[in-house]
Amino acid sequence: MCSKISRKEAVVMTSHEICQLVREGKDVGLEDVDVVTTATRAIMSGTYAVMSFPIEAPQQFTRAKKIFLNGVPAFTGPCPNERLCILDLMVFGTSHSGLRPDYGAGHLFRDMVQQKEIEVSVITDENDTFTAGITLDDMPFARLFGTRHCFKNYSAFVNCSPRTVDSIFHAIGFCPDLTGASVSGCGEINPVKNDPLLETIGIGTRFLMNGSEGFVIGSGTRSSAAKPNLAGFADMHGMDPRLMGGFITSAGPECIVSWAIPIPVTSQAVLDAIKTTDPEISLPVMDVDRRKLIGQADYGNVWQDVDLAVTFKPSACVQCPTCAAEEKCPMEAISLNNARPVLDRYLCFNCGLCSTLCPAGVFNARLGSIRTDLKCSGEEKYREVPIVLRQSDRKRALEMAEELKNRVIDGSFSMGPMTERIK
Repeated sequence: MCSKISRKEAVVMTSHEICQLVREGKDVGLEDVDVVTTATRAIMSGTYAVMSFPIEAPQQFTRAKKIFLNGVPAFTGPCPNERLCILDLMVFGTSHSGLRPDYGAGHLFRDMVQQKEIEVSVITDENDTFTAGITLDDMPFARLFGTRHCFKNYSAFVNCSPRTVDSIFHAIGFCPDLTGASVSGCGEINPVKNDPLLETIGIGTRFLMNGSEGFVIGSGTRSSAAKPNLAGFADMHGMDPRLMGGFITSAGPECIVSWAIPIPVTSQAVLDAIKTTDPEISLPVMDVDRRKLIGQADYGNVWQDVDLAVTFKPSACVQCPTCAAEEKCPMEAISLNNARPVLDRYLCFNCGLCSTLCPAGVFNARLGSIRTDLKCSGEEKYREVPIVLRQSDRKRALEMAEELKNRVIDGSFSMGPMTERIK
């Protein structure tokens, strides 16, 4: 396979392109494709960063006891670095700043990759305190890790209870009585969906995390045969800030991470998985209040006949006293300029929440609905629950899969064999 790629004889396609052929009734065989590129961009739990860097201190100190980066707490160690003025630390992706309630580690990681100066606050063993400024270029070592990323598929969440529920699965409080659903997962283009038995994705598989080359290191926590996920890491110095960031939920900020993986088409089983389209991919529906399975839908509800991007029409603004879309945007991508809305496409996650909050149609997106039998309040009944929030950005994921395809073809991304199968 690698030699075929190096001779530029390999046929490389995105998973979306394959599924489009399937939808058109085309027969795709092993002789038609050699490599399929896949991607996902979503809020991903189990994210953390490990960093090591020298710090300019006003005086020598034994070691750091507590560290904060832009107010986000870090855990010191494991190297003591006694009297060296070097910090070794870990930052959890779920950590929140003590200075700004809507600023978390995901925002910090993106600011770092954008080469913004980060304020480092240190409390030493001697209880001395000092602050210093640092950028990513000043950090010889900075890697982003995932302990539970890239699920084969995820879940839709609804609220069956009669009360509003705050959750990491919604940017605002979950309205009661099945008013709306939030969803996650990129469906047919998701990497592990395209290789669910992990025949080609293994320990040592090279992939892109936020655009930076990294390696799979095994299965992630809570991985199972039904819902496998991956662990991996990449160097933060090569990351693209467009592919990462922080997402504000009603339970605090969460971390956005992107993965793109090439899948060698090595068997009929792999090809059959690649050819599986959104309506054939199961989407469990969970009651967010009880965290209990109440039904099954599919990703056709989420990603077919919908708008992947939000349409923005500022001329439709009626200048509400309070702009709910601006106030509740989980990416802080909406602002007001002379009372007129402005949408920052760079920050926009295409979650669609603004389209459900704006009464004037300034923001529009068809988000689809969950259509299935749901068991709520002791009875099972067919329901159609509108999707009001997407915690995965399929539009950007499709762009990532296309970019990886081009890099495999031109040789700037080198595919290598795994060192060991994931058990």
